[in-house]
Order: sequence, then structure tokens, then C-alpha cells
Amino acid sequence: MTFWICRTCGVEHESRPDVCAVCADERQWVPADGQHWTTLAELEADGQSIAVEELEPDLFGLTTVPDVGIGPTAKLVRTAAGNLLFDVPGFVDDAAVDAVRDLGGLAYIVASHPHMYGVQVEWSRRLGGVPILVSEADAGWLARSDDAVELWKDDREVLPGVTLSQPGGHFPGSAVAHWASGAAGKGVLLSGDTIFANPDRTSVSFMRSYPNRLPLSGPVVLRVAHHVRRFEFDRLYNNFRGVIPVDARQIVLRSAERHAAWTRGDYDHLT
Repeated sequence: MTFWICRTCGVEHESRPDVCAVCADERQWVPADGQHWTTLAELEADGQSIAVEELEPDLFGLTTVPDVGIGPTAKLVRTAAGNLLFDVPGFVDDAAVDAVRDLGGLAYIVASHPHMYGVQVEWSRRLGGVPILVSEADAGWLARSDDAVELWKDDREVLPGVTLSQPGGHFPGSAVAHWASGAAGKGVLLSGDTIFANPDRTSVSFMRSYPNRLPLSGPVVLRVAHHVRRFEFDRLYNNFRGVIPVDARQIVLRSAERHAAWTRGDYDHLT
């Protein structure tokens, strides 16, 4: 079966519309020269691959080389009960499937939000029909359906010590994954760009659109931060290569208060 991949966002489509709806939304963008599509066969012929690296014990990053779409680094959490792929690359080939099988395969696939759907159906099919968990609130963004897709909401412990939750914000169903045994037992939060690790490694951002610089309101940001404060975590990874290596929970709360203060106008005297 041929399906289409948007070159800008890397999300798979059953058909090829005039424009990718994910990119036409205000949170993303369509190139100035118009919509571009590709296929797995075309990408593979061009030498596309997936790089797999260990980020910390039992946590692995999967990155397309060169970038496909937005170019995120998906995260694979390995547990004794099975593995979770959180966020999905926009490419897959036999070598990538073999690498994931060598790590123990996958028990679940879940994207933090629609920008990270990648080729999730193809990953599932090539690994034997792995369940794909899709936020109920964001299901309308699915552009390729499959029997493996299962809608979810609220909190869900998918593996012992690995809990999915939906604080919303960037999208209504934007999700995070809490991995209790990560960071040597201090806890890890995989936050996609629901909560985005900044380059300074001491703060995070909360945005409706990152490329188009649309902020979220102070109340929404505080809601997101208070939602995740229920979990214990010392480290946070975003959906690229950004990481808050230590004290991440307090940094999230402190950054949310700072964001709310700026949107209230508390610091207008500095502008």
C-alpha cells in the first residue's frame, strides 16, 4: 500500500490532499513554494535512515538522518514488561525495525500530539500490529487510520511505572509520559513540546505555536504545570534533543509562574 508523507511535518496520509491539514493549521506552516509530499520508497532511495542512541539506561532516542519533517527525536522507554515508543519518526525501514526489535520490540506507540504522529501506522504494522494510542481530543487530526489505533484520555498506566497523561495546552490532548524509574529512580518526564526544554537547561517554555510564536495564556500554562506536578521527576526530555538534566519538576513550576507573570504584565517596566 502506498501512503504519503508530508515533507514539512513528516506525518503519514492515506491520500494526498492539496495541502496537509496539520501544516495548514496556525501551529505549523506550509512552505512558501507550496505543499510537498514524499513516500517511504523515495526516502529510502535517497539514503534516509534512523539513528538510535542511548540517552540514559533504558531510554533511547530515535532520530531521522537527515531530518524528515520537523526532525524530532522519538523516545523509546525500555521496561521488563515491554517498551513504549513516545513520539514517532517520519520514516521507518528494516534496519530501524531490527534495531527496535533488538531492544525488545514495542508494546505501545503514542505521540505527544498530532505533529508527532510521524508514520505511526507503518511502525505498528512492521512490528506486528503494535497498539497505537491516540488522544481522544485530537483524533480528528489522524490522516491514516488503522485497526491498531485506540483512543484514550485522562491518565493511563501503559506499563508498570510508565504513565501517560494529558495536560493539554499545545493541543487539547497534548500528552506527557512519566517514567518513574528513569533518572536512576528520580523520575523522568517525556514532555514532547507540551513543556519544552529550553537551551539554557534551567527553564521550559509553553506555546500554542513554536514556529509562529503564539503563546498560551498564563492560566493555561499554570494548569499544565499543576497537572504534571503530581508526578515525581528530576529530569525532562522534550521531543527534540532538549533536556532539563536535574531539578526538572521545580523548573517546570518556576517557569510556569514566570510565563504567567509576563503575560499579566508584571514585567512591562522592563520592555
